[in-house]
Amino acid sequence: MASMMQNMAGMGAMTDQVIATDLLMSAKSGIKNIATAITESSTPEVRAALQQQFNDAVRLHEQISNYMMSNGYYHPQNIQEQLNVDLTASQTALNLTNQQQ
Repeated sequence: MASMMQNMAGMGAMTDQVIATDLLMSAKSGIKNIATAITESSTPEVRAALQQQFNDAVRLHEQISNYMMSNGYYHPQNIQEQLNVDLTASQTALNLTNQQQ
């Protein structure tokens, strides 16, 4: 049922892209926060635990990035192509807003 509703709303595969993009942004935020926590930690044990968390977060970011690149959602090496993807996603969001009014 949800799939049918997404297709009717014109989103279809866009939901995978939106979810992956949100997850990628969250992973980036997590990496930044963990890096800050490492610099503010006061004991070697805490620092070591945070460094492990940091490494795990970087691996997760890599996995998400690879998924997005393999599905054509993310083009970090081609700015023009990424701009096209972002413009398409923006236009879809605007179209959904206009349809609801």
